Amino acid sequence: MQKIATLARLGLLAALMVSTHGVHAQTNPEKWEFGVDLGYLKKVKHGTPLDYEIVPTQLVWRTPVVRELWRGSSGASLTLRHRLAFVYETYLEGAEDYYVGFSGSPVFELWTPDRKTALFYEIGGGSGFTNSKGVTGGQGQDFAFNFFTQLGLRRQLTPNMAVTGGAYFLHHSNLGMTKPNPGIDVLGVNVGLVWQLD
Repeated sequence: MQKIATLARLGLLAALMVSTHGVHAQTNPEKWEFGVDLGYLKKVKHGTPLDYEIVPTQLVWRTPVVRELWRGSSGASLTLRHRLAFVYETYLEGAEDYYVGFSGSPVFELWTPDRKTALFYEIGGGSGFTNSKGVTGGQGQDFAFNFFTQLGLRRQLTPNMAVTGGAYFLHHSNLGMTKPNPGIDVLGVNVGLVWQLD
C-alpha cells in the first residue's frame, strides 16, 4: 500500500511537469525560492546485499542567483545559486526504516533565452540520522552522511511557480566509522514544485 501511495504522488507531480499550458518566464532571479521534492530510488551498486528502495521527500530552499557565470548573445545564461534541503527518506526496502537530515549544494542552471526552461545540475551532501538495526548489509550506526547529485529540467508554469524533474543519485555512508561499512547507492527519479518567495 505504501508503494502505491508513493507512485500516486510521483504520478501527480509528473503530470504537473508535462502540463506546459500558459508557461511563463521566471520573473525575478533575485528572490529566494522554496520547493518540495519527491523521488523514488532503487539500489544500483552491490556494496550491500540488501535491495534498497528509498523514497526521499525534501523541503528545499534556494538562494537568489549569486552569480551569472555566462551569457550568450541570444540571451541564454548559466547561473549559480545555492540549495539547502531538509531531507526525510522512507525506506520501502532495506534494513532501516527512515533517514532524517540536511543537505546542501550549488545549483547550476542553464536558462533558455526566454527564461521559461532551464537545465540544472546539483552536487552536494550533508548528514543525518537513521535507525540502524545491526542487520548485515545495513548501516552500522545511526549517524550517517549523504552525498547526492541530480541532473534535470526546470519549467516555469507561472512567473512565480515552476516544476522540476531529473535523474537523482544518492549515496549513504558512515565514512568508515564502523566495520563493515557497506554504504547505500541508489538511483532514480526526483520531481518537485518550486515557488518564489515574496
